[in-house]
Amino acid sequence: MRASTFSGLFAPYWRLDARGVIVGLTRFANKGHIARAALEAAAYQTNDLVEAMLADTGLAKLDQLRVDGGMTKNELLMQFQADLLGAPGVAPAVAEITATGAAYAAGLATGFWSGLDELRENYTITRRWQPEMDADARARGVADWRRGVDRTMGLVEPKPASDAA
Repeated sequence: MRASTFSGLFAPYWRLDARGVIVGLTRFANKGHIARAALEAAAYQTNDLVEAMLADTGLAKLDQLRVDGGMTKNELLMQFQADLLGAPGVAPAVAEITATGAAYAAGLATGFWSGLDELRENYTITRRWQPEMDADARARGVADWRRGVDRTMGLVEPKPASDAA
C-alpha cells in the first residue's frame, strides 16, 4: 500500500494538481497499514528529493543522511529511510538541531561561542541506521511508489485565470 500527498506534490515534481491517494488497499487493510503507508510516503518523498539533488549536483551517491526532528524517534521510519537511500541515517544527540543551529548562530554573532571548532565539539551522533534492504527490493519499492505518484496527478482541473481572483 502506498500513500501520497494531500496538498500537491512539491520538489521534485512541482505538481499542484496532485491529490492524496492511498493505492493498494484490500479488504484486509487496517489502520496500521494506513499509518505505515504514511510513514513510507515520507521516506519515499525524501528519496525522490535526494535523487533530484544528486542529479542536480552531479554527485554519485549519498554517503549518509543527517536527520533530526521528532520523526527520528520512529525507528521503523528511520530504518526504512536508510534502506531506501542505501545510505546510513545519523541523528544527533539533540533532536531539534535546527533550533540549536539558530542558537549557535546567535551565539557566534554575539561572541558567546569562540568559533566553529567549539560548536563542532558539541555535535554528537547518538543514533545510526544502516541500510539492510537489497537493491532489488529497493528498486521494486521505488517503482511501485512512482506508479502510485503517477496516479495522484491531474486529479483536479486547474482553474481558468478568470476564476483565480
